[in-house]
Amino acid sequence: MSRLLTVGITTRNRPESLRACLASMPVIAPLDPQVIVFDDGSAPPADTQAADRPLPVRLIREDAAPGPIVGRNRLVREAEGEFVLLLDDDTRILTLESIGAAIDVLRADPQVAAVGFAQAEADGRPWPERMQPSSARVPSLVTAYIGFAHMVRRSAFLQVSGYREALGFYGEEKELCLRLLDAGLHTVYLPDARVAHVPDPRNRDRRQYLRRVARNDCLNTLYNDPLTRLAWMLPARVALYFHMRRAWKISDPWGGAWLLRDLAARMPAILRDRRPVSRATLARWKAIQRGQLTYDAPPLHPDSAPGR
Repeated sequence: MSRLLTVGITTRNRPESLRACLASMPVIAPLDPQVIVFDDGSAPPADTQAADRPLPVRLIREDAAPGPIVGRNRLVREAEGEFVLLLDDDTRILTLESIGAAIDVLRADPQVAAVGFAQAEADGRPWPERMQPSSARVPSLVTAYIGFAHMVRRSAFLQVSGYREALGFYGEEKELCLRLLDAGLHTVYLPDARVAHVPDPRNRDRRQYLRRVARNDCLNTLYNDPLTRLAWMLPARVALYFHMRRAWKISDPWGGAWLLRDLAARMPAILRDRRPVSRATLARWKAIQRGQLTYDAPPLHPDSAPGR
């Protein structure tokens, strides 16, 4: 690749957040990143919403608004960088060291395909442990990162065909990380590598979130679980929808029917694209969840600049 790093940002109708995200880019200017923004059908278009750009930015627009997963896949395909930092538009880069630490892990360990960051406030204070990818306080293997900010090895991402676009949004990170693990590749969480997440309430709907999370958990099972596991996991995933609806106190009387109809309509595509992961992968996944597998971070030269 001609560059070390590409930054890919997905955005839709959140101009203030996008401007703040782009304004944080000079922090990593020493890495000479390529910056690409995927405009997911914003109205007005994102190029008019964020006219002031401290670094050169390439804009890609899809009028049909296909969603952030499609956007992330497009950003990685278009990237010139060996590594791609994928950001939601309501994020802000805090330090060069955090991004450099992720690059250092990817450069030192070819078995790592993705790196997750810790969520932080705009002033750098970390979010509570329960809202992080892991409670670990040292670099650790994890089963998934939080998609607000993550870095992927472009070649590994493309090797497994990226995010499964059928999921639309929510839960796509977990499904991708499972397929990466099945390919012998790992996901690492760096608890000291913080990226600010300043959630923008626009485009957020609790009922739709519930439906999508439940549906995508079912799709993950249908696409990836061996048949013997699928037989009991799918009913459990459907039942979880009703549990979450009660626990979150969300009024969605027809949500269960929507979930079953949606899954039935997708069944031909599921049967065509289904590729169950191995039992060894599932065993390793469970071991990582239990914290039984640790990650030894590669040694870094004390005098080296982050990402160099």
